[in-house]
Order: sequence, then C-alpha cells, then structure tokens
Amino acid sequence: QVHLVESGGGSVQPGGSLKLSCVPSGSAALRVCMAWFRQAPGKEREGVATIRHNDGHAEYASSVRGRFTVSQDNALNTMYLEMTNLQPEDTGMYYCAAHSSYYCKRDETDFRYWGQGTQVTVSS
Repeated sequence: QVHLVESGGGSVQPGGSLKLSCVPSGSAALRVCMAWFRQAPGKEREGVATIRHNDGHAEYASSVRGRFTVSQDNALNTMYLEMTNLQPEDTGMYYCAAHSSYYCKRDETDFRYWGQGTQVTVSS
C-alpha cells in the first residue's frame, strides 16, 4: 500500500509562483512512476507532469511545459512541483499519484495510488 500526502497549495495572483510537495509512504517498488494531476471545476482531470523514481525522467503536458518543473528529493522522500508564471487557467485541485510500472505516462487510468489533493487558486 502507498499513501500520498500533498501540501503547498494556496492562492496567488497571475504571474505568481507556488511549490507543491508530495510525501509518499509505502514500498518504493509500488511508486516507480509518480505524477501530478489537476482538476478544475467542471473539467476532466488532466495529467500535468510525471517523474520516474529510478532515473528522474520527467514529462510534461504542453500547457505547463516551460513553467512547471517536477522533481524529487530522494533524501527527503519528497516529490515537488514548482509552478511559475501561474495563470487563472492553472486553478484547480492538484493531486499526487503513483503506480509501480516503469512505463510512466500521464494516463490517469495507469495510476493506482492517489493523494487527497491540494487546492491552487490563481486570480487577481
């Protein structure tokens, strides 16, 4: 079993920055691939970024590439999502997710473990 706890959400003005954290527990073998998803009110959940635990390979949605950076600190056992130049369309609940496969894409159906989410609101 894997538990995921997100933190770091909040309210910012357009152009602002936030850094989200996800702390996992449970076997590392069950969270080879980790990801950030988001869901805005009335919209489907969207895969934002993935990172593979063993080699740090990361991929991004085109909507966030160049503004968001996913990273991991193995010593602190934490995954991060650093978000810059935030825009109102980035508003939503942000979720941390994990699964055990080396094949690491932004398809939510692949992900078995989910956190409770942290809210990000971007408005002036």
